[in-house]
Amino acid sequence: MMLTGPMNGPSRITRAGLASPARAAIGTTLAGSALSALSKAPAQVAGLFHRRFPTVAVTGMTGVGKTQLADRLSRHTPAPGTQEVGSAVMERRTRRSAQGRGFRFRVVPGDNAATRLGALDDVFHDEPVDGILHVVAYGHATPRRAAGITGSAVATPEAQREAELEDWAITAHRIAAMAVRRDKPVWLIICVTKADLFPDQVEDAVRYYSPGSGTPFGDKVDELRALAGGARLSIDVLPVCSIGGPKGSPMSEKRCSELLTAVENRMSQLSGHH
Repeated sequence: MMLTGPMNGPSRITRAGLASPARAAIGTTLAGSALSALSKAPAQVAGLFHRRFPTVAVTGMTGVGKTQLADRLSRHTPAPGTQEVGSAVMERRTRRSAQGRGFRFRVVPGDNAATRLGALDDVFHDEPVDGILHVVAYGHATPRRAAGITGSAVATPEAQREAELEDWAITAHRIAAMAVRRDKPVWLIICVTKADLFPDQVEDAVRYYSPGSGTPFGDKVDELRALAGGARLSIDVLPVCSIGGPKGSPMSEKRCSELLTAVENRMSQLSGHH
């Protein structure tokens, strides 16, 4: 009787003593796994959101219709009287589809101001975008008056295309620098907007901005492709208009909607949404 108790007692104590550290180790492992999963969750959620809502920079000189285009693509209704006023700060728009996908637009100011250069740094360096809509108007940009000057602002189509080349040089340099840093290709769509103002010249306008065309702008696009590397940068040139004319006009509202849809579809293809 005396031997039974001590033999059984230590045996039970030993089992209990071994079980406690084991349970602690298992608990520590489970807790560590849970914490690791939780720590990774925000990054995984952020990555999923980024894939579903890639960021798109909308660039171009002042007066070409960047904000109007972003408004149409994002289904945003602007406040009355703001359509013809250029913004001095970066504007943000979001497009959400019924399929839970979309785009986040970053509209860079067109004026040559510190805010514009800062916005360019934001979208191409600090928080690099996935794609770019560079907006041009084939010499039909809305002229802006300089501060303190009254009367109508006037600029010839030739002068405007020269200004577009100067603006493009600033933007293209940043696109090339971003493209060579990225581990995945970047896409660029050159949007030839205000096509309703030159319906009989749309094909000529698209050619003027296209790589390999031999035009002043086309040569600059070729230079960008050479700097960035053809495999790192996809380039498309598409006509578009934000405001169409009445039914039966050369560029009706229906035709404008079709052009906008073509831009949307290409963006979706390039972003892997299709």
